[in-house]
Amino acid sequence: MNTASRSVVSEIAAAIESPSELWLARARAHLDVLTKPTGSLGMLEDIAAQMVSIRQGDFAEPLRKAVYIFAADHGITAEGVSAYPSEVTRQMVFNFLAQGAAINVLAKLHHVEMNVVDVGVDAHFDEVDGLLNCKVRRGTRNMLHEAAMSDAELAQALEVGSKLAAEAETKGQSLLAVGEMGIGNTTAASAVTSVLTNEPVALVTGKGTGLDAGAQAHKRQVIEAVVQKHFSTVGIDSTPDPLEILRCVGGLEIAAMTGLILSAARNGIAVVADGFISTAAAAIAFAIEPRVRGYLFAGHQSEEPGHRVLLEYIGLKPILSLSMRLGEGTGAVLAMPIIESAMCLYNEMATFASAGVSEAKL
Repeated sequence: MNTASRSVVSEIAAAIESPSELWLARARAHLDVLTKPTGSLGMLEDIAAQMVSIRQGDFAEPLRKAVYIFAADHGITAEGVSAYPSEVTRQMVFNFLAQGAAINVLAKLHHVEMNVVDVGVDAHFDEVDGLLNCKVRRGTRNMLHEAAMSDAELAQALEVGSKLAAEAETKGQSLLAVGEMGIGNTTAASAVTSVLTNEPVALVTGKGTGLDAGAQAHKRQVIEAVVQKHFSTVGIDSTPDPLEILRCVGGLEIAAMTGLILSAARNGIAVVADGFISTAAAAIAFAIEPRVRGYLFAGHQSEEPGHRVLLEYIGLKPILSLSMRLGEGTGAVLAMPIIESAMCLYNEMATFASAGVSEAKL
């Protein structure tokens, strides 16, 4: 089972090493002698120490930032789980390429290279400038009736993300944001979250693109039926193979983000997860190889209830909390200047000794 996808991730996971504990200890020691009360920069100190443990001897080099937005459609939209029609995915891809979306504004403002990846949009794009054509198929199948994708398709989507992470390493990119666009993908992410964390569907399913109470109730019923179809034989104290979860109830963009996160960790690159959907990918990557966690940052905590559950599952603390639920990588890109600020403080603040400032006596 999952022979092709297992082959893809096993090779990557086997090469992942945890960030350096030695450099983490050095970073903590350095932070404690900067001209400030110990720990007074709060989470910024944790961010800086984690980045140093990832970058090691390159910690003083400027960060080269990029965001990868994976676009794909979902067959489950046929069940009326979204407030928007599926063709919005295609329309938003063109909006990204025309520089008209929120992520375009933020990426430009914060000098983040933007990459738009078609991994499964249900549309044919002619040679469109600026679009990375990595289409596996035109959307997933309707997971209420059959698995969202075959194992071969899952493997191909994982490889899309993995290859992009390898290219990012070649380009010298050191901080990657992962985002997505795909009508119906909160339904997939909710199903993934429920099965992966063993939490009830009702607890992890939100309003998505803005459903009213009745439509949200219908969405929950659909997801419960999906989970029952694919995982009814799983015991209450056991969790299915993460690749099987991804194959049955995931999305092509979630699979591609999973591949990128795993490969980025293998290449020693820090990754900022965005909202609910990209954190679902991060959670799958973490379930496959827990050492991935050391390379992950949570850009923010979204309004989707399942996002909090996933962050707790991985053990990540969100950098921002702005009541956002847009996706596109917006929350991840917004967090990048915070990470840069933490590194700038680490690199440029004076120490007590260099500044001739007396340290605390207690």
